[in-house]
Amino acid sequence: MKIALAADHAGYELKEAIKDFLTAYKVIDFGTHSTESMDYPDTGFKAAEAVAKGDCEKGILICGSGLGMSIVANKVKGIRATLCNSAKLARLSRQHNDANILVLQGRFISKKQAGDIISVWLSTEFDGGRHIQRIEKIKKYEE
Repeated sequence: MKIALAADHAGYELKEAIKDFLTAYKVIDFGTHSTESMDYPDTGFKAAEAVAKGDCEKGILICGSGLGMSIVANKVKGIRATLCNSAKLARLSRQHNDANILVLQGRFISKKQAGDIISVWLSTEFDGGRHIQRIEKIKKYEE
């Protein structure tokens, strides 16, 4: 599985730690590549577009609060990005929302928490069932 990975300066250190956690996957790093101040849309849009086009199956985006990357990713047609700060939310985002991008908070969660969240998120399947009609409504609205 290919995973798109992107961060802004506030998420850079967590992004680098996450790469070490994702060694079983092919990771495409869309940057940033330092803690030098930059604008999160510059990396977030690139990663989200890679997922939307199918170049990557899933994505993980990180900024300081997670809020900016969530907004950016959800502007891209076909993306269902969810900000998760717990394994429970990560599980629900996959089971109920079929989230294809996970957004993390570089300033509010530890590397261990991020690893736990990612592990659950990547191993949880979409439940389908009653949730399919909700996802279809989102897709229809995007059209």
